[in-house]
Amino acid sequence: MSVDLAAPVGRARMSPRRRARVSRGVQYAVLLAVLVVLLATADWSTVGQTIFNPAAAGEMLDKLPRAFLNTVTYTLAAFGVGLTFGTLLALMRLSSVAPYRWISTTYVEFFRGIPALLVVIAVGYAVPIAFGVALTSITAIAAIALGSVSAAYISETVRAGIQAVPRGQVEAARSLGMSHTRTMIEVVLPQAFRTVMPPLTNEVLLLTKDTSLLFVLGQTPEFFELTKVGRDALSTASGGLTGLFVVGACYLVITIPLGFLARRLERRTGGHA
Repeated sequence: MSVDLAAPVGRARMSPRRRARVSRGVQYAVLLAVLVVLLATADWSTVGQTIFNPAAAGEMLDKLPRAFLNTVTYTLAAFGVGLTFGTLLALMRLSSVAPYRWISTTYVEFFRGIPALLVVIAVGYAVPIAFGVALTSITAIAAIALGSVSAAYISETVRAGIQAVPRGQVEAARSLGMSHTRTMIEVVLPQAFRTVMPPLTNEVLLLTKDTSLLFVLGQTPEFFELTKVGRDALSTASGGLTGLFVVGACYLVITIPLGFLARRLERRTGGHA
């Protein structure tokens, strides 16, 4: 009979399965301890008065449907511009014409490097002064400003999708006599968009949250989005921060289904993006 001299004398060695079970038990215990400490130390009477105040939430109810609809409208408008412009930028990035590649690369690097808030301010205030135009529609400003920023990210996503299409698909289409443009429209782009659908869904989710940046624009009540309603509630309602938590819940109504949709699409496409 052989003896393991490296093993400690008098101590049984723990199997990997038992170590994993003990590790999970420790993690559950730490999580439970943190929750108990938080629940025990919070001032629940103050929390109920300033954060979860039903009366303060009730004062906002008449403004929430329009703000909710405006938020969805601004998101869809920005995504429409971002998807269209982003696809064009992706095709320019893959073009054999060097100036197109330079323009696309410069655009992407510029708009990915500056905060979206600066773009919203520039489109809302600087562009009308520079070009002598009046942008009175918040939807138009959201589409241009947020769509311009989103296009920079979408272009990289679409470009990756186009490059993921097998080269053999393109060669087969060309061997059948299809032109380069027709091959791109009927063969490459449909497959590319099917591949990048999950990250595009995530982009919609990010745009939904970015609509909160529109609060810097002077708006009339009919154009308020959710964050603007929540900010106004801070100064009018007696419920303290309740307004912010109410609009936060409204954002979750939009973003949680989008998150489920993105994960479902990711499973259907095998996680390729």
